[in-house]
Amino acid sequence: MDSSSSSQQRRRGGGGGMVSPSHTPRSTDKSARDLRSGDFNSNSSSKHDKEKGVNVQVIVRCRPLNEDELRVHTPVVISCNEGRREVSALQNIANKQIDRTFLFDKVFGPASKQKDLYDLAVSPIVYEVLEGYNCTIFAYGQTGTGKTYTMEGGARKKNGEFPSDAGVIPRAVKQIFEILEAQNAEYNMKVTFLELYNEEITDLLAPEETPKFVDDKSKKPVALMEDGKGGVLVRGLEEEIVCTANEIYKILDKGSAKRRTAETLLNKQSSRSHSIFSITIHIKECTPEGEEMIKCGKLNLVDLAGSENISRSGAREGRAREAGEINKSLLTLGRVINTLVERSGHIPYRDSKLTRLLRDSLGGKTKTCIIATISPSIQSLEETLSTLDYAHRAKNIKNKPEINQKMMKSAVIKDLYSEIDRLKQEVYAAREKNGIYIPRDRYLQDEAEKKEMAEKIEHMELDSESKDKQFLEIQELYNSQLHLTVDLSEKLDKTEKKLEETENSLLDLEEKHRQANITIKEKEFFISNLLKSEKGLVERAFELRSELENAASDVSSLFAKIERKDKIEDGNRVLTRKFQSQLTQQLEILHKTVAASMTQQEKQLEDMEEDMQSFVSIKAEATEELRGRVGKLKTMYGAGIKALDDMANELEENSRSTFGSLNSEVSKHSHAVEGFFQRIASEADALINDLQSNLQMQQEKLGAYAQQQHEAHSRAVETARSVSKVIVTFVETLDMHASNLTQIVEEAQMVNDHKLSELEKKFEGCAADEERQLLERVAELLASSNVRKKKLVQMAVHELRESANSRTNKLQQEMSTMQDSTSSIKAEWTVHMEKTESNHFEDTSAVESGRKVLEEVLHNCLNKAKMGAQQWRNAQESLLNLEKSNVASVDSIVRCATSHGYSSSFLFQIGSLFFTFHIGEEPKPTKTFVDSFLLLYQLQLKMLTLRTIISSHLLKVSILFRKCIDICP
Repeated sequence: MDSSSSSQQRRRGGGGGMVSPSHTPRSTDKSARDLRSGDFNSNSSSKHDKEKGVNVQVIVRCRPLNEDELRVHTPVVISCNEGRREVSALQNIANKQIDRTFLFDKVFGPASKQKDLYDLAVSPIVYEVLEGYNCTIFAYGQTGTGKTYTMEGGARKKNGEFPSDAGVIPRAVKQIFEILEAQNAEYNMKVTFLELYNEEITDLLAPEETPKFVDDKSKKPVALMEDGKGGVLVRGLEEEIVCTANEIYKILDKGSAKRRTAETLLNKQSSRSHSIFSITIHIKECTPEGEEMIKCGKLNLVDLAGSENISRSGAREGRAREAGEINKSLLTLGRVINTLVERSGHIPYRDSKLTRLLRDSLGGKTKTCIIATISPSIQSLEETLSTLDYAHRAKNIKNKPEINQKMMKSAVIKDLYSEIDRLKQEVYAAREKNGIYIPRDRYLQDEAEKKEMAEKIEHMELDSESKDKQFLEIQELYNSQLHLTVDLSEKLDKTEKKLEETENSLLDLEEKHRQANITIKEKEFFISNLLKSEKGLVERAFELRSELENAASDVSSLFAKIERKDKIEDGNRVLTRKFQSQLTQQLEILHKTVAASMTQQEKQLEDMEEDMQSFVSIKAEATEELRGRVGKLKTMYGAGIKALDDMANELEENSRSTFGSLNSEVSKHSHAVEGFFQRIASEADALINDLQSNLQMQQEKLGAYAQQQHEAHSRAVETARSVSKVIVTFVETLDMHASNLTQIVEEAQMVNDHKLSELEKKFEGCAADEERQLLERVAELLASSNVRKKKLVQMAVHELRESANSRTNKLQQEMSTMQDSTSSIKAEWTVHMEKTESNHFEDTSAVESGRKVLEEVLHNCLNKAKMGAQQWRNAQESLLNLEKSNVASVDSIVRCATSHGYSSSFLFQIGSLFFTFHIGEEPKPTKTFVDSFLLLYQLQLKMLTLRTIISSHLLKVSILFRKCIDICP
């Protein structure tokens, strides 16, 4: 059982061949005694199938039209419905179209793939083989319909890849190895491959010998023998042990190459023989006690040669004989199928070797699947209908599959040892030539005589069984006649006694008849009186009936009122649910609106804070720039004055006498310039301080305004939250009241149903009792019946009215509660709206006051900026005038001076000093201040926009809540 044993080990099958088509190895009587009681479970699992039987599975596959049929546009007369598992054939008989429909286990049309057929039909059978069953799959049908293609498929690719059109045999081999490898099981696998050609069995796996004739193809016929247990074995059949799927593929190629094929008019490569490929698998299993058991399963894959019409296939001489033998074996197979379906006593298995090989697969202990292949062409309609008829009959064949007994590993080893010893003896006898050898003709004659004797014995056994059955039937008939005679004699005695008793009773009856006539005359008088009284009772009964009908109409009207009330309550429930859904939608819209408003307000506040920060930073930068410019001016004019002082000192040292007057003028000019610049610096400092104070004041006001806006928005958010809480409370209250209303309505409906059912039962019981009593005492019960019925109806109506009134009161109470809650919510909402409007008014007034303050501050800043600019322009004009006067005085003094070089230097210094001042532009801080004030104005516009958005959102919220209040009533 080692899976790693050497490949392609061969051994001769001696006398132990195969069953259906070759004998599956079974344990001997000695090994059967070693089986454990645990095997009973595996056998008992199939006890039900063994008793009742399992039908043979029949599958039909229709091939597509071939190239020749397509070229001549051959009509299609076969249609396949795979979903309904039906095959329909169109047939014209006497110019009338007749449709015949056949139902099978599975149907595959012309477009079906090899994989689809295998997965749906064959794959489950492979699993059953691995569970320990013997299974057979064979293809049946006319030649050229695709039997060999279905079983073997197309040629394998040279690179070793698995072809997509592989048939049943290679796919089954592949699946078996995949399952065993996935289970990591220890197994042993053997295969056999035989051919049945012209009623001769040939081993396709036998070793090749030197052929005497070219047509023999090294094929040696083997004998078919009985095994004594109802099975058949093939003597000398070659078995090959395989370990991989590729080994089996090679064996298939080897055997298929030896099969006899020929070209006919119906098929270019027609199989001229039947082939049977068998796979036997032994799998080792371990019991819970740790003992090793061997499970055996077998799969027989049969490819039958196709039936053919000799006149259409063009067979001649040898090919005609081949076709005749093929048709003969298939005809015998058809007779076997018919007798199995009809459950006849004798089944002609022995009429053909094919049926002997398939004996266990047809009506035996094997699970069988028949794949019937057909052609859709009208030219093959007769053969197609014959195939469909046989396949449809085969559906009714019942097999009794049994799972093979599990053998202990030790028993299998003993069998193998005994077989090895036997084979050694045969080899030794063949080598020593001391065995018994007879001529081949004598051996064949003995086998034929044995076969004839076995058939005679079988016929005699059948005759004996039939005679035994006849004897038992006659014995049963005699016993039944004997019992019948005894019964008749007893009945005769009883009849005589009854006759005497009848005569005596007849006399008594005559006397009683005379007395009865007298009594009848007396009773006729009483009957006439009773008829009169009965007539009166009938009239009274009609009156009661009319009263009952009136009461029934009252009850029906009461039921109608109750139904109308139920409809009204259902309408109320629908309206309540509709109101709840509308309120939920409105609340969701409100929540979304408030959330969007809050998000937008927060975003605008952030934008305002960013604008304020940018405004303050711009103001600070402008102030610093102004301070720098003033410092530079101070430094520049100080340096100029120092240079003038140095120049004056130098001139004074060089020519005191000449430039005395110049010195006085220069000193006067220096003092004037210094005073002038001190005045300008003081004015600039005052202006800067004023701007800083204004900026600080603006910053404080903007901060206060931002804080005010933040508080206003916080107040709006809190208000929205309070509104949300109020609305949630209101919705919860509505849900609670709605659930209470629903509960009240359901309870009312249940109470009504219960009371109506009680009323119906009471009414029916009362009517039945009174009907029974009326028959006994009609006159006495008429008045009491009417009173009781009226009282019963009145009580039921009163109870219904009371229950309806109580339910109405409850509903009114719930509605009043809902109205109170709605009115309270309205009041709260009104207060909230007033509060919101006051807050809105306060926020609007605050924004307006802030806007006015900002406008005033902006106006002041602009005025101060204009004043600063005017002061700078006045200072520039004064400085220019001073420059002109100084230059004129200096020029007059210089003209009088004697040293031209000093006057030139002095003029150059003064010119450079005032040139520096001339090239300066108008102070930039003024422009910076204007830009800042423009930014402040833009901020004011944004605040106004924010106020407008807040007002619009509050207006939307107010409208939405007013809608909710309008819906509430």
